[in-house]
Amino acid sequence: MATKTNLPRSGRSARRSAVLGVGLIEVMVSLVIFLIGVLGLVKLQAHAIQVDTQAGDRNRAAELANEVVTQMWTSQTSGLSEEVKTAWNDRVADAARGGLPNGKGEVTAKDGVTTVTITWHPPWRAASEPDQTYLTQVVIP
Repeated sequence: MATKTNLPRSGRSARRSAVLGVGLIEVMVSLVIFLIGVLGLVKLQAHAIQVDTQAGDRNRAAELANEVVTQMWTSQTSGLSEEVKTAWNDRVADAARGGLPNGKGEVTAKDGVTTVTITWHPPWRAASEPDQTYLTQVVIP
């Protein structure tokens, strides 16, 4: 016959409290690990959004450069009137109309080669960081 050890009530409840305390610590450690994982996912998502925005800006810069080059090809000249240059520069600078944030455009022609340079500064970058630049060169026949 098995004998039953009768522990004093205070010893039994102390052991039970210790076991419950360890369980609570395990739950808290699990929550901390889970929260670190969630914060990592949030940071990853924020970085993905930033990279996507940068890609969109580069794409818009290419479209804007293509727009001005198409005008030059259509007119068969590497020179543009001041009116056309001003309108194009205004469009480059106006993010609401398909331009770029803090955008600037420049078209130069030398020795038959036309260079289109577009620069912009994304709003989330520090002012001390360099501007983003898209440059393309074309030969207009």
